[in-house]
Amino acid sequence: MWRPGDGDPGGGNPSGGGAGDGNPAVASPNGTARRSIRGTQAAPARAGERATGAKAAARRPATWRSSSRPSVEPGPRAWLPVEDDEVLLVTGFDFLQGEVERIVAAAGGLLRVVTDVSEAAPFWDSAAAVLVGSDVRELPPRRRAPAVLVGLSGEGDSLWHLGAAIGAQRVAVLPDAAAWLAEYLSRSRSPEAGGVVLGVTGGCGGAGATTAAIWISQAAAGLGARVLLVDADPWGGGVELALAAEEAPGLRWPDLADASGSIDPGQLADALPVAGGFSFLSWPGSRERPAPVDSSAAGGVLDAARRGFELVVVDIGRNAEPLRTFAWDCDRLLIVVPAQLKAAVASARLLQELPPVDAALVIRGKAGAALDGTLIAESVGLPLHAIMPEIRGTAGAAELGRLLEHGRRRSVRRFAAAVLDLLDGELLSLEAQ
Repeated sequence: MWRPGDGDPGGGNPSGGGAGDGNPAVASPNGTARRSIRGTQAAPARAGERATGAKAAARRPATWRSSSRPSVEPGPRAWLPVEDDEVLLVTGFDFLQGEVERIVAAAGGLLRVVTDVSEAAPFWDSAAAVLVGSDVRELPPRRRAPAVLVGLSGEGDSLWHLGAAIGAQRVAVLPDAAAWLAEYLSRSRSPEAGGVVLGVTGGCGGAGATTAAIWISQAAAGLGARVLLVDADPWGGGVELALAAEEAPGLRWPDLADASGSIDPGQLADALPVAGGFSFLSWPGSRERPAPVDSSAAGGVLDAARRGFELVVVDIGRNAEPLRTFAWDCDRLLIVVPAQLKAAVASARLLQELPPVDAALVIRGKAGAALDGTLIAESVGLPLHAIMPEIRGTAGAAELGRLLEHGRRRSVRRFAAAVLDLLDGELLSLEAQ
């Protein structure tokens, strides 16, 4: 039986979408306080994290690439009293100030506005949440990463590049993300328990990311975890086909197109189909053009999924839109790469599109792939975490919806156990079976 980890001070992810397309943007890692992990290297901290010094030094396994976030340091508190629910906004843009003032008021919080980083330093560490405007290019030294980068829908892709550069945990594009930001700030004062979000994507086309996501979900469910597999790519053909579960009763993404606001996690879990012992949320496996789901609805669904399941495995795909919508809210990313030079080159290019989320490499290959795994990992620039077995007939099994049968093989179970072992050490406690 798996126990949920610590709470999510952010309360889930914002409504997602690309900057400049009129949709609010999805955020980087969920903001959950870190749970203990194996290892000896210090973990980069996130908003709301309290552990420092020796306690924080035992939190990073060597098999994950460190994100660019600075670690939390106990900064000096301002001599002026600061309310626990005070929100700090750093921006010189009058329009952003006005927008955020209304949002914070709706959330029932207090807002402190400063126009530059030097003014913000005394209040940075004591604020309940730190928001920075898109006019901010540098952060105070040795301060935690800002919770949200706030920008406007007309600013284009520069918001995403800036968010990654400064290590923002989320990017909110106003005015579209106003409702999400108000809810985010409200929940930051009353965190709820949250599960783990593991993103899986392929370093190149046909890498086997969907197969890996299914096998990991199947293995975790077999250990007693409450697991949700999310099909994040509307152009991927529908993960339900690979599960032979297209007739399974339950909601698909188009059924959630009109979802808005906070979604009850229990009701969501009860309404989703089940295959292989885990719940799944799929795009329809049909030839029809998939009905679009608003990015804010997708963000609300993932938020509820985090609160309703112990492990959420997201099959992200490689398209730009799913990467922006979902990758930013993952705790960890697995990049699946075939043991081939061309695939390694493509994977290295993909890294430039990923948010500052800790990532590791999975090499797909035969037993001898481990010999070349280290070289491939070095060429990609990611640590090698596991070898995914190359099993004859896997492609055919995916076409016939028989991947779950392959998932029972010993070599597949060893692969999935290697992934879950790290997640077990970092984020969840697994009781003896």
